[in-house]
Amino acid sequence: MMIARELSTHPNITQDTTESVIFPPGDLFSDEPPLESDLHLEQIMLLLKCLKWLWQDRNDFYAAANLTIYYSLKKRKNEDFRGPDFFVVLDTERRSRKSWMIWEEDGKYPNVIVEILSDSTANVDRDLKKKLYQDTFRTPDYFWFDPYTLEFAGFHLVDGRYQPLQPNSQGHLWSRQLGLSLGIHQGLLRFFTLEGELVPTPEEAAKSERQQREIAEERSERLAAKLRELNIDPDTI
Repeated sequence: MMIARELSTHPNITQDTTESVIFPPGDLFSDEPPLESDLHLEQIMLLLKCLKWLWQDRNDFYAAANLTIYYSLKKRKNEDFRGPDFFVVLDTERRSRKSWMIWEEDGKYPNVIVEILSDSTANVDRDLKKKLYQDTFRTPDYFWFDPYTLEFAGFHLVDGRYQPLQPNSQGHLWSRQLGLSLGIHQGLLRFFTLEGELVPTPEEAAKSERQQREIAEERSERLAAKLRELNIDPDTI
């Protein structure tokens, strides 16, 4: 996503006109510009959907996509804000929010951030945002992924500096904060368990459950047919 800039430094707004500008209402879900492609939207929502399904019984986290984080020390919503593509905050209340205001969230910043690269944002995500997340947010785990080129990288905060994460034999990168790996599956970034199993979407989980149920029914029917061949009534067993 394009980086949200402070109004006073916006290239299309001069200092002389700043006072006449009407700020957007504070109840917007995000101050970020629209997503650049449907693939970016699919990728972001995929991460959100999978994590919420996996942690459906947990109430101690908050995960969001393309939501604005306000971090002004002066508690102002017209300065110092960024909108990560995907982020997770741990040890917080799981409830709906219209934005994430640091001063209303016990000073908590994201534990994990994922940015989806594009031609217009890649350099910002690799440089400016990486520095912001390292030095100001102090976010322990930072990842970026390009769904078109499949560029994928991850970093973990060590002694205040981001150190590159090393991929395992499957090419996955481990997030200590999530207790999950991130890796590319069928051209999209997905979560994987410690055992290397793909974290499914709710739809994939339902399909797998249905297939397992159908397999069990087929086995039961074959067993019943075999028992009848042996003149044994399966209903009496």
